[in-house]
This record gives sequence, structure tokens and C-alpha cells, in this order.
Amino acid sequence: MLNDWANLFNGIKGKDYAQKLHIFLDSEYAKYTVYPPRNLIHNAFNKTKPNEIKVVIIGQDPYHEPNQAMGLCFSVPNGVELPPSLINIYKEIENEYGIKMKNNGDLTYLAKQGCLLLNTVLTVRAHQALSHNINEYKLFIADILNYIDTLNQPIVFMLWGNNAKQYEQYIHNPNRLILKSVHPSPLSANRGGWFGNNHFKKCNDYLISNGIKKINWDNN
Repeated sequence: MLNDWANLFNGIKGKDYAQKLHIFLDSEYAKYTVYPPRNLIHNAFNKTKPNEIKVVIIGQDPYHEPNQAMGLCFSVPNGVELPPSLINIYKEIENEYGIKMKNNGDLTYLAKQGCLLLNTVLTVRAHQALSHNINEYKLFIADILNYIDTLNQPIVFMLWGNNAKQYEQYIHNPNRLILKSVHPSPLSANRGGWFGNNHFKKCNDYLISNGIKKINWDNN
């Protein structure tokens, strides 16, 4: 089993879509304000190695306002105001575990425990949600998920919202738990289907049942 992503990325970079994506990003970063900073595009992969993956949380695209995006889905640097989706994620963790989350939106603590915090689109123009929602990213994420599907260890997938649910088609390994719900954004969550989904407890129950150390969701 690989301890890093190098072989996968080396295989990907020669593909036609990867070269087109690289050209696209060169142009976008040159002409526009794009988030996250370019050195953080692959932050999720830098923080969580393949053999460490316990959980894959699939988001949409990065936050598109200044100082928010940091290459980990739903995460913002400490000191930045919590976005509404993250507030609802924290509320659900609080409800499930009877705790009070700290007002710190940096989810690196989860990445270090084996949570791959993956957006389906890794970049975005400032103030323009889904502005980089291009086919090349879909092919890239498909390659990532196809690779993860070859890993032997039990893995929990959290697919929140319709965009994330589209990627269920790449999960075939029986050694997986797939948890699906509406997106935690207020627009979706307040209609029902987010609060009370118990995804965080269900995740840990699955990990424990497979002899794997549970995720400490508490950020204190």
C-alpha cells in the first residue's frame, strides 16, 4: 500500500485532462483572484496519506471569499468567521456528543486523524461559486476516488448534498460505509435531513466495529 500520493499523481499528470487543467489554472491565477492560494490546492492530500484514510468527506468547491479557503473542504483558518455550513456541521457534532465546539474553523485536526477533506472542485474565482466547475476536475476526482477504492482498509464516505452524492458511483469496495444526507448549508439543512443524521456517531461505530481508532470530532 502506498504511503503517499506520489505514484498516483505522477500517473495523472501525463493525462490529457491534467495538462488542460494545469493550463486553465495558470491562466486563472494570472488573470483573477483565485482561492485557495495555489500552494494549498492539494492541501487535503498533503495532510492525509492514503494508508491513513479512515473517512472521506466530499464537499463542493472552496469558499470564495477572502481568507477562507485553505484546501480542506468546509475548513477555514483559525480566526476567520465560521461559514454557515461549518456552523451546522459543528451543531450536529454538538448534538450527537453533547459537547460545545470551539469557535475555530480549522479542520486540520480531522485531517491529521485520517479524514480526507476533499472538494470536488479544488479552486474557485473570488466571489463566484462554482466558477471552476469544469469537466477536468470531474475526471481528476474520479481518478482519486477510483484509487481510494483500491485501498484495503475500511473507509467511511460522507456524501453531503447532491453534488457529493454524484460521486457514489466510484465507490464499489465492500469494505466501505456510505453515509448520505442533504448539504449542511442553511438552505438545505433547515428544510430537514441534516440535523439528527447522526453521521459522526455512525462513522465512529463503523470504525470501532472494524478495530479502527475512532475519530475525535471534538475540536477542543
